Amino acid sequence: MTIMKVLISATLRSFFGRIRETEVEGNTVKEVLKNLTDEYPEAGKSLYGSDGRLREFIRIFADERDVTELSEQEEPLTGVSSILLLPMVAGGAPGESIISEERRKEVSLDDKEIERFNKHLLLREISVKGQKRIKAAKVVILGAGALGSPVIMYLAAAGVGTLKLVDFDEVNIGNLQSQVIHSARDLKRPKVASARDKVRNIDRNIQVIAENVKLDAENALSIIEGYDLVIDCTDNYKARYLINDACVISGIPLVFGAIYQYEGYVSILGYKGGPCLRCLFPAPPEPGLVPTCAEGGTISPLAGIIGSIQANEALKLIIGIGEHLSGKLLMADTLGLASRIVDIKKNAECPVCGRQPSILDVTDFDYEELCGLKEEEREIPVEGFTPEELAEKIESGEPLTIIDVREPHERAIKHFPGAIAIPIGQLARRMKELDPQQDTVFICREGKRSILAITTLREAGYKGPMYNLKGGMNAIKDMVFSNEGGWL
Repeated sequence: MTIMKVLISATLRSFFGRIRETEVEGNTVKEVLKNLTDEYPEAGKSLYGSDGRLREFIRIFADERDVTELSEQEEPLTGVSSILLLPMVAGGAPGESIISEERRKEVSLDDKEIERFNKHLLLREISVKGQKRIKAAKVVILGAGALGSPVIMYLAAAGVGTLKLVDFDEVNIGNLQSQVIHSARDLKRPKVASARDKVRNIDRNIQVIAENVKLDAENALSIIEGYDLVIDCTDNYKARYLINDACVISGIPLVFGAIYQYEGYVSILGYKGGPCLRCLFPAPPEPGLVPTCAEGGTISPLAGIIGSIQANEALKLIIGIGEHLSGKLLMADTLGLASRIVDIKKNAECPVCGRQPSILDVTDFDYEELCGLKEEEREIPVEGFTPEELAEKIESGEPLTIIDVREPHERAIKHFPGAIAIPIGQLARRMKELDPQQDTVFICREGKRSILAITTLREAGYKGPMYNLKGGMNAIKDMVFSNEGGWL
């Protein structure tokens, strides 16, 4: 008789004494499952319906092969190392709170709190028990900017007992358009300090932990350790993947949100064995399609809409009510006034939450290198000018062609005198507009897309001298060109 390793998905572990895996005798999948359910009778009720058939939301994998069909379950297990019981998670079930009954019972509401939260107490699904769960909850909010603003304020208003706010940035005037938790008097203050003050103004009974730190591989696990829920309100891909991996490894559900221009996305990741970010998006966007470099912008209310939905999903998980977005992705288009929810599937081969994960710890990665934006490791290094060197060349009248690869809205905010606007996607077919006998300088916002532009033209066969403006337009501040008579 063969001894087979059986892996139990997190969603089913409550029926198996919370074990992650076990060893069971059996020469076929059918025999293994029979012996497994004999050992764990309660598990049989979760795996099989009253008609004795395997429930439709359960998938059975023998190593990498789906053997859910009955005919395949009767085949000999030759060369198979493990069997995985994998439920297809699509939305949440009501009545499942991430706050234990023990934690809830330890919390009490005084008369002032009963008056403060009376609108919640009137709701049958929340009532006193639900409000106690909210008070007992400990939530980490990563990012105190556009998405973080409504999330922080609504969770504080709802009475979440402990809020940890994590951000490393300071408030600047450009934040005030959409980051409504901050005001003009908060300029140049750490965002977490500004946000902490707002929470205290809402409810001084809330424990607010403000950490003015940058999330990285070394601190990600310690930041979320001991918390019930993590909410991703960041604005860059590297942070999102670090957060995802930390949450999966720690077993903490993650409420994911993202916004771009007029569209937003919300999902719950890594909840009860459900799909994680790497199942949904295995890799970041390709070079040239990265909003965090292009600064695509967002309409002001979008962050409020998506952040409010994130807060709503968080409260439903805490209280244990309604259907939620685990195994689903909500997409909202505020320009077309449309929304839809699509199912997302768990990837059995996911490197962090799959059957045989290869990512067992939070590890750092070079996002620029991953997306082909890193200059140092190119076979042909990209030469560049500093802003001062470029200014000298312009002032001396040296013949130059300056190509601006930024988006139109970026050029409208800050233009570069005499530059020709050519988007990266048009460079190859418009390279005849360039003079190969003359130096060509490429500019963007941060000096990254311009490197990509040079590489694109090299691959297209352009032989003329090309240079990158180091640091991009961000590096050109308060510089004056006498022939323009104005500030850049």
